[in-house]
Amino acid sequence: MAPIGKFLIVAGLVLAGVGVLFLLAAKAGWIGRLPGDITIRRGNATFYFPLATCLIVSAILSLLFWLLRK
Repeated sequence: MAPIGKFLIVAGLVLAGVGVLFLLAAKAGWIGRLPGDITIRRGNATFYFPLATCLIVSAILSLLFWLLRK
């Protein structure tokens, strides 16, 4: 049962960290509004896909994991 407990603690900390990042991202107005983010509005429906934001976040996370692996 000890490995499950450790996993749940780490998962909880990661989830809390992601929550803090979402709170901080909401205050930064440029996140999600980069050139390359797709927004389509038709009538009362809106489709939004943050393509450029996803690419930048992916590159940053890849670099971070690469640095932590070394």
